[in-house]
Amino acid sequence: MQLLSIKECDIKSKKVFIRCDFNVPMDDYGNITDDRRIRSALATISYCLDQGCAIILGSHFGRPKGEPDEKYSLAPIARRLHQLLKVDIKMAHDVVGESAMKLSSELQPGEVLLLENLRFEKGETKNDPELSRAMASMADVYINDAFGVSHRAHASVEGITEHFDAQHKAAGFLLQKEIQFFGTLLDRPVRPFAAIVGGSKVSGKLEALINLLPKVDKMLIGGGMAFTFLKALGHNVGNSLVEDDLIPEALRIMEEAKKLGVKFYLPVDVVAAEKFAPDAMSRLVSVQEIPDGWMGLDIGPATVRLYRQVLADVQTILWNGPMGVYEMDRFARGSNKIAHFVADSYATTVVGGGDTADLVQRVGLDEEITFISTGGGASLELLEGKILPGVKPLLKA
Repeated sequence: MQLLSIKECDIKSKKVFIRCDFNVPMDDYGNITDDRRIRSALATISYCLDQGCAIILGSHFGRPKGEPDEKYSLAPIARRLHQLLKVDIKMAHDVVGESAMKLSSELQPGEVLLLENLRFEKGETKNDPELSRAMASMADVYINDAFGVSHRAHASVEGITEHFDAQHKAAGFLLQKEIQFFGTLLDRPVRPFAAIVGGSKVSGKLEALINLLPKVDKMLIGGGMAFTFLKALGHNVGNSLVEDDLIPEALRIMEEAKKLGVKFYLPVDVVAAEKFAPDAMSRLVSVQEIPDGWMGLDIGPATVRLYRQVLADVQTILWNGPMGVYEMDRFARGSNKIAHFVADSYATTVVGGGDTADLVQRVGLDEEITFISTGGGASLELLEGKILPGVKPLLKA
């Protein structure tokens, strides 16, 4: 998948609109708790500054309801950008209103303008043509560097591209890196290639599982989704999370794995609890012995040992989805142990998905992973074999 590249685009001294993904976690006091997504955009922004560009940055943050909401203002983002870039950041009070239009028209080379939260405009998520046209009118060149939202057909992601020809739109460094990494991973992985797939539901990962099967040598299942597979094999899983309507699909996936010669692994033991709560009574049981009324909330130590053994000889590891309810310390041990093993591995290691990236960062292993994707939904759709709406207009003809 060859993308129009920012390096092949004549941006010297031009006014450039960069769609970024600054949707970062914040605490109750408006402090950014993880600025990875902001830091990931710096390479593209700095490159444009070096080319003498006037830069307009656009991003969403949170889920405001299509109108201004102080809680979702990008003001904290502007402060962090100022700290990281060491340049003044002008901040518009709106997206395409009087403030944004005035500041963008007056913007000089070397200056940076941050628009207010794009989702303060109702038309952003509806891919409104008028909003797309208004945003496009601010700049000479459009750069998409927001992989995390490129699976959305939004005005600042897809609609805006219609107003720029192939010489005046391109992918930023982060978007290129994400697309190239996943492209290599799926088309030319160094083998043996193992996928660890977790998370709560099979339904959210069904297409990805089906698309991954012919590409991997081993597949390891964890998290809540494992119980749909275990029930499909006839195990009593108590009150564990199960999607009964997907049991036929689970059986089909396991049958397909057998046909393709893919080694398919499920947990052999779990940490089960009486209820979904941090203070619940829990015990370690094999998957054949989950008590009636109890639910599995983490993989057990025997599964961790098995998965470590399975991963010992692989050369590429893709991990999408935690192994248990990692947000609760009591049910995070399995995920944490797998995270440490993946980080210590000599394999090329790729973490995709917001929860898994969050988990790896929580245990302080983010620097040890070869590549951490900045987009959860976007990386999942790539694994499903889809071309993302924000990427399609940037493909080379």
